[in-house]
Amino acid sequence: MIQQSTDGKQRVLSLSYGKDSMACLGAIEQLGWTLDRIVTADVWATETIRADLPPMVEFTEYADKVILEKYGIKVEHFRADITYEQGIYHPIREETIRKRKEKRIASSKYLYNEYRAIWGFPIMRGAWCNSKLKMAALAKAKKGTEGAVSYVGIAADEPERIERHKIKPDVLMPLVEIGWTEADCRKWCEERGLLSPIYTTAARGGCWFCHNQGVGQLRLLRHNYPDLWALLLKWDVDSPTRYKADGHTVHDFDRRFQLEDEGLINPAEPFFWKMLDAELNYRMEGW
Repeated sequence: MIQQSTDGKQRVLSLSYGKDSMACLGAIEQLGWTLDRIVTADVWATETIRADLPPMVEFTEYADKVILEKYGIKVEHFRADITYEQGIYHPIREETIRKRKEKRIASSKYLYNEYRAIWGFPIMRGAWCNSKLKMAALAKAKKGTEGAVSYVGIAADEPERIERHKIKPDVLMPLVEIGWTEADCRKWCEERGLLSPIYTTAARGGCWFCHNQGVGQLRLLRHNYPDLWALLLKWDVDSPTRYKADGHTVHDFDRRFQLEDEGLINPAEPFFWKMLDAELNYRMEGW
């Protein structure tokens, strides 16, 4: 059991559920340091669906129970005031609409639709999802911790990160103090059944709807979680902005994956988007 502080100054651990931040618990315990709070920031896709894939959601719930039982501290979860879905359908101000019309955004690669005055998918240039969801949740988690000592999960073999943080006041690095490397952190988690599924094939890290994820991750999302994929397709229809900055939509990827399922495109071979147009023309001629 980790003891709480008695000097009136809180010690707070920000938990990401990655191997390093999880292993901080073991390092803090072995060092005999105190710990008062554990905070984490959550992102939600909708009011009922988390941004993490189901395996990661299950893991965080399990980890929370273990932490409470072993260390006597309840992990505090914080979330932004809006969900990703609410962000997509958030109305755009008239002034912004006017400026976009003037710049003729409709002819650009982002294909802004002036008749749908909503945010839509976050574009890669200044994406609203980071500030409105992740950073907003982190700000809530940090509120009330002003003047507290923050424990940061940086491993002993991360020299650049250590240099950036060692000069910060009220920031301590338990893993550096005890000398644990990233490999040590992984071993600590594995031995206690606390290794996140993001380090296996069970789940990718980050939001399942992220526009920055690769083709392979989108393919797995469509295959393994058809309900989530269907929701992404719905947003794709309603969004005035394209899913990808290069102009491709979720429906483009859906069509590509469907052709793979039919054996008409080999996912192991080089792919070009014009292959979809060629296949469509072939089918239309066959009709």
